[in-house]
Amino acid sequence: MGDSSAPSVKNRKKIMFYDSPDRQTKLRIRCQFDEITQSQFFRMMVTGYINNDELIHSFITRYKKDNQIQGKSKRAKINKIRKSTAEIEKKFSINENEIENIFDTIEQETGL
Repeated sequence: MGDSSAPSVKNRKKIMFYDSPDRQTKLRIRCQFDEITQSQFFRMMVTGYINNDELIHSFITRYKKDNQIQGKSKRAKINKIRKSTAEIEKKFSINENEIENIFDTIEQETGL
């Protein structure tokens, strides 16, 4: 059975980073337990991050705080922007996909 989350061979980029052998082994074991591949795991996490998933955002914020990756004021500024964006989306009941669809429709109808 193929991995439906994988991009086509012609339309993909390799993402690579280094970690310790111990952590890689633990990742492999956890993925086997959850019956997913490591590639599927990373694509899930990247999708959640790109889509501003609240749970992933919460984890990243906590991780940055705990590991002193970013200053408190910068984290607060990012959080304020996220909240502002969410309020605007709620106020206008429109999300990024819908905005893209609107522009696609305009392009089709106007030929621009």
